[in-house]
Amino acid sequence: MIKKILIANRGEIAVRIMRACKELAISSVAVYSEADNRALFAQYADEAYLIGPPPASDSYLNIQKILEVAAECGADAVHPGYGFLAENPKFASACEQKGIRFIGPSSKVIRLLGDKVTARREAKKAGVPVVPGTDECVAEFGQARDIANFIGYPVIIKPSGGGGGIGMSIVKDDGELHDAFEYSRTIAKTTFGLGDVYIEKYLNNPRHIEIQILGDSKGNVIHLGERECSIQRRHQKLIEEAPSPAVTPDLRKKMGAVAVNAARWVGYEGAGTVEFLFSDGKFYFLEVNARVQVEHPVTEMVTGIDIVKEQIRIASGLRLSTSQEEVRMNGWAVECRINAEDPLNDFIPSPGKISDYRVPGGIGIRADSGIFTDSTIPPFYDSLISKLIAWGRDRTEAVTRMRRALDEFVIAGVKSNIPFHIAVMENPRFVSGELGTHFIERETSLMDDMKELMAQERYTEKKALKISSEKKRLAAIAAVSAFAREFA
Repeated sequence: MIKKILIANRGEIAVRIMRACKELAISSVAVYSEADNRALFAQYADEAYLIGPPPASDSYLNIQKILEVAAECGADAVHPGYGFLAENPKFASACEQKGIRFIGPSSKVIRLLGDKVTARREAKKAGVPVVPGTDECVAEFGQARDIANFIGYPVIIKPSGGGGGIGMSIVKDDGELHDAFEYSRTIAKTTFGLGDVYIEKYLNNPRHIEIQILGDSKGNVIHLGERECSIQRRHQKLIEEAPSPAVTPDLRKKMGAVAVNAARWVGYEGAGTVEFLFSDGKFYFLEVNARVQVEHPVTEMVTGIDIVKEQIRIASGLRLSTSQEEVRMNGWAVECRINAEDPLNDFIPSPGKISDYRVPGGIGIRADSGIFTDSTIPPFYDSLISKLIAWGRDRTEAVTRMRRALDEFVIAGVKSNIPFHIAVMENPRFVSGELGTHFIERETSLMDDMKELMAQERYTEKKALKISSEKKRLAAIAAVSAFAREFA
């Protein structure tokens, strides 16, 4: 069994991994940048090492420095979390060469799945249905035009090595194709260092559904059901749930079997996610995320399986602790990503110091966070404050419980997107489960609903500050009373 794990990440996911380490009696090691010297994860770890200044390139993406720390502290494994180096084949390969276990799939598998075009080809070989499109990168405009006309508009142009919606272009007709093609290639080259793009048929408002998989070194692969991740803004997920309102038991079984076959085909080991688009009763392969997902807690809440612990067990050479027959979906879970953003100013990041912070509680509520009162949200990284998860016996109870938890959440000092989440939880179409990847754009009243909530002080920073001020006032009264008793 692994004895000491270096977590090559920060924030809430670092704390999440460290908690799993503590339960498994494994020592945890944090690496942190100068901007995170007071961060919760750096304090929670058994050991912590400064690795550089705030830019991620000089710290959290510095492979050489991270491996130097791993050697210095005697870590026998590295967990990359998500983002940063999590799907970087060079990092996984460097760990392998140093004899340090990389908690994730092999560098070969990461490289194979990291290229979206290659992943499409492998998915087709494994019998996985894919969206109509190209199986090779498109190098010239003339080729792009021929492909688009053959597939039929609308189409979407995607960077081969990208992610997070960066560089994607939706094209409605021939007149838009040239500029969109050049834009996607330019962004791909600038952002990912590779200008390769491919073209797919664009599905109109599909649902985004993903299957959680686990595979060990003994050839065992299982799935843990699906998650619905259709509530997105600019291709970035905001709200996730498990199971999906659109997936029947029969469809779950079919999608799960396809995902497991795909994982077996590439020799997948570890935790991963096979993502699909679901439209008009059919599902199509989108990509594989070769890491733990931000939204993994909703699956944990409905299955009772600790995905991070399973990752560690797999990396230690152990068998999966659960068989497919033992996996059960119990109830419903919803997750809201609470970000430091200004909802009235196009959701721009709102870094700063947290002057007061109080997470909600009660039955069925989980909050994964790396924040505490007086923490600072640095401007250099993702603006995620917390992941708030609500579990219920059914979807109605989970959504109702999430509304209550959002109302309880206190964050003062920075702006947050909590009002947006409240507006979504109260939206009739969301409540009825009528979801799609363009939900936010098509629900034109959503922003007005959010502003009305804020005007009513259902949730604003002003409300949070009011609660914070009352808390401080009561503390001052208690202090004066104690002083008076002492000298009475």
